[in-house]
Amino acid sequence: MDFSEIAREYDRRAVVQASAGERLLELLEIRDSEDVLDLGCGTGTLTMKIREKTSGRVLGVDAEEGMILEARKKYGTRGVFFESISAEEIAFHEEFDVIFCNSVFQWFQEPQKVLSRCYIALKKGGRIGVQAPARRVYCPNFIKAIEEVRRDSNIGETFRHFRQPWFFLETEEEYRELFEIAGFRVLHSEIEEVTTKHTPEEVFRIFDSGASAGYLNQRYYDVKIDESYIQRFRQIVMESFQNQAGPSGKVNLVFNRLFLVAKKL
Repeated sequence: MDFSEIAREYDRRAVVQASAGERLLELLEIRDSEDVLDLGCGTGTLTMKIREKTSGRVLGVDAEEGMILEARKKYGTRGVFFESISAEEIAFHEEFDVIFCNSVFQWFQEPQKVLSRCYIALKKGGRIGVQAPARRVYCPNFIKAIEEVRRDSNIGETFRHFRQPWFFLETEEEYRELFEIAGFRVLHSEIEEVTTKHTPEEVFRIFDSGASAGYLNQRYYDVKIDESYIQRFRQIVMESFQNQAGPSGKVNLVFNRLFLVAKKL
């Protein structure tokens, strides 16, 4: 499973990413006529929110072709443009006033290379805003479910061959330093614990909106995973979320989220 496979269902599942992205938009304060690059745009929903804030150029890029196809199908005739490009391969030169990067920074295999290319892509005085899960325990609810997978007698041995694809740092200061090395001046950096309430079924859909593209993706295993493994994995995770629900039937879903805004000097 990868993001191209879940593209059609992504908007319905990605409720926490969308709400966090709205907060990032507020922090960035995009002004009318600014040119904006949506880096890791997914299916383009937040790209359209950017379009509402500026009359300038708005370009969404994503490494997953399935996401771009879905974005073009929904929004390709509404004054925005979408291209399938990985963050490590963007090659713009002083073309954008703002780079918006929501819920994707954790996937970058070479974050320093991405930041260097972002710096070049921005005009002088341009801004970059990042929202992403942070810390090793990025979501205690997910981590608890994964520990139950790890202990399962049927699939635990196979799961030991999983290699985590995400990039997490533990403190605001570590993220700040990463951006400063790339030449940025950090204007705002915080890791916030965000808690929302959801039914177990909703939590599972949220899990499916991103985490599944790592945990159930063949490219992150050095052994073959089959359909029986995937089905058992998903069963364990769902049961864990059901067990995490309180008397109200709702789960307190916790994410540690980075919100960072930096400026090109």
